[in-house]
Amino acid sequence: MKIKPFTLALAVLFQFLSVTAFSQKTADLNSLLDKNSGFVFPQTPDKISKALHVETVFYEDANEEKYAKWLTKSGLELYSSLGKNNVINEMFFDISDNKDLVISGLPYGLVMNKTTLENAKVQFKKNEAKVQKLGTDSEFPGGAKLIFKNGKHFTTLFFDGKNLLKSIRITTELVDPAAN
Repeated sequence: MKIKPFTLALAVLFQFLSVTAFSQKTADLNSLLDKNSGFVFPQTPDKISKALHVETVFYEDANEEKYAKWLTKSGLELYSSLGKNNVINEMFFDISDNKDLVISGLPYGLVMNKTTLENAKVQFKKNEAKVQKLGTDSEFPGGAKLIFKNGKHFTTLFFDGKNLLKSIRITTELVDPAAN
């Protein structure tokens, strides 16, 4: 069987495009994680900027509370409220614009858009993780959240209706959903 050069060129082009389009990206958080791949607290905006090689964007909400965020080259967005002297004691990890990017190198070895709810239940069973279904009016309708405590911090993992990890929130206390 003889393959025409045009057909071969198209096949090679599509192969290249599929590899680059579906490749997994890394968050590059290594210097911000401890030996158990937990996020190290407290942090400062400068330390996070240096580790991620991106500038910090500072902003305030309607209540004049101060926040910082970082948009990484991988598409991962980190954001946090700022405490006294700009100390950071909690962190939120999301993918901007809810893109379907697969991003590894996250706290606890989690992978956005790849770690499933079932995987997380098994991984955090020793932390007595609890699962709650999300309502139709939530950010991830038909999804679920898994909550566990690790040391002084609570971690909430949000999963979409396909049970894929979409967001990680590490906080010093659990936020009452009625507060929003």
